[in-house]
Amino acid sequence: MGKKLRISSKTECDALIIGAGGAGLRFGVELLEHKPGLKIVAVTKVGHPQKSHTNTAQGGLAAVDPEDPFDDPVYHMFDTWKGSDCSADQNIIKKIVESAWEQVIWLENHGMHFSRNEEGRLSKRTFGGHTVRFGEASAFRAIYEADRTGKGIMDTLWFEALKGGISFLNQSVATELLFKGNRCAGAVIFNQKNGKFVTVLSKVTVLATGGSGQLYRVTTNCRQNTGDGVGLTLRAGLPVMDPEAVQFHPTGIVGPGILASETLRSVGGILRNKDLEPFMERYAPAMKELAPRDLVARAIENEIREGRGVVNPDHKIEHVWIDLRHLSDYVHDVQIPEVSGFFKKFVNLNPKKDLCPVRPSNHYHMGGIPTDEFGRVMADKRRPIDSLFAVGECASASFHGFNRLGTNSLLELITMGKFAGQKALEYLDQGVESPEGKPGEKTFGLFSQFLEANGKESVFTLRRELQSLMTEKVGIYRRASGLEEAMERIRELRERAIHAPIENKSLLMNQELILRWELENLLWLAFATARAALERKESRGAHFREDYPERRDEYHHHTLVRMERFGRLEISSRPIDMSLYNKKGAHWERFGILERKY
Repeated sequence: MGKKLRISSKTECDALIIGAGGAGLRFGVELLEHKPGLKIVAVTKVGHPQKSHTNTAQGGLAAVDPEDPFDDPVYHMFDTWKGSDCSADQNIIKKIVESAWEQVIWLENHGMHFSRNEEGRLSKRTFGGHTVRFGEASAFRAIYEADRTGKGIMDTLWFEALKGGISFLNQSVATELLFKGNRCAGAVIFNQKNGKFVTVLSKVTVLATGGSGQLYRVTTNCRQNTGDGVGLTLRAGLPVMDPEAVQFHPTGIVGPGILASETLRSVGGILRNKDLEPFMERYAPAMKELAPRDLVARAIENEIREGRGVVNPDHKIEHVWIDLRHLSDYVHDVQIPEVSGFFKKFVNLNPKKDLCPVRPSNHYHMGGIPTDEFGRVMADKRRPIDSLFAVGECASASFHGFNRLGTNSLLELITMGKFAGQKALEYLDQGVESPEGKPGEKTFGLFSQFLEANGKESVFTLRRELQSLMTEKVGIYRRASGLEEAMERIRELRERAIHAPIENKSLLMNQELILRWELENLLWLAFATARAALERKESRGAHFREDYPERRDEYHHHTLVRMERFGRLEISSRPIDMSLYNKKGAHWERFGILERKY
């Protein structure tokens, strides 16, 4: 079978975008604004860029209005730093926050229809962990388009991409990064629609493949979010950063796991246990439902653990309630129509009259491909790879540290897409490089293994076993014994996966083959996540160790994991940037190592 696999064609371009969601398209549009006419190729695994996961984002985009008499960028920086459990990089926080309002204006000037109030000004809503005056009161900082902000961003960027002439390879995946020395020369692409492998050589390449939610049994993520960019990076011999930093959104709809946006709590939704007690005041007396996500998620899990959860009769899953019954028809029909409709559509409940079942659902990966402040992928803690960038959820700059505040993800993808695009301009005057080695050799070895396997395992069953294992042992609560067991079982799953057969041996539109490739990415990421979680003997943000429940200063660093061969890890660290604190500027004392109380 291996002899039949070959590169069908080769093409060259100025920029190769791997992942055509919000971050990737913002990168491409930035290039075109400075240099119209560039040849840009965007690769997306889904059938159309509008199916990208950015499209599902609901709540808003954090940005401080310069004319706001109450808010200030330094408050947003403080909230992001404190929310990250003092583990985000302060140079990244400053750069992104100070660019936030400029990006809101950019989006509106390019056609996005942000919601406005009766005075005609941009509407704002509160979100968990966002405050004014360094924690004194909740901040109205999230700019939004009803409860479908991500779709507004994608509509805007899609139009600009079409206008600029970006070409798209839909239903295609990048299987191998190509290099010439310390420079990325492009990638090998597998086109599902025609079953062909092609080499795309480029002056600059950006990874924007999104998250890895399918690592868990219940997730708010789309089914295509399988950690592809991280798997690709690891197999290229490059490190990933903070893979143990996985966020669980407090309110996933019981059953489908679909996100019930934090918007519901920002407009006044109340979390209640089986006794209808509004329990958040016991966990976060000041901010209650608007505490950061990791705190709210653990509060819900604790209520369930202590017997105050409700057993769902249909799914046999314990949950709590979110109470929206007291909200006005205006809030339901104008501010949260889509999310309110999810409860009607997926669980047959009317949020105006019924309590709605929710529990934590895997949501976001704060870790990912390590980059510098310009989005350049780092080969180690000091050296960037020339002409290779990563943006969006697959990347880690790190703006979120070990806990992301709601609305900061859309802010990061739109700003880092811009910053990376600006930096990438420096590489466009260079020619396209011919890569070292034989392009496709690694790809063909892997895909031949997939196609030639003749065991009796089921790829789908293995994926479900992995998801259940990660949920149970590497979920919201973790301990050494569970993590060690997880690593051993992931090794076993990988060994079984090697022999998992694919009945359809064709390359043309072979979904079985793609599922097997996705499983490979998930297995690599799962092992790196469990090993990094075992290494971090403390609790920090969303990473909570029951056997080490306190944050420890000796782990005040980022984790770097390198695993060019499966199961053989090399763990190192990267310092957390403390520049706001060290420069002793205005309010510098707010950016030291803080106690997290809300």
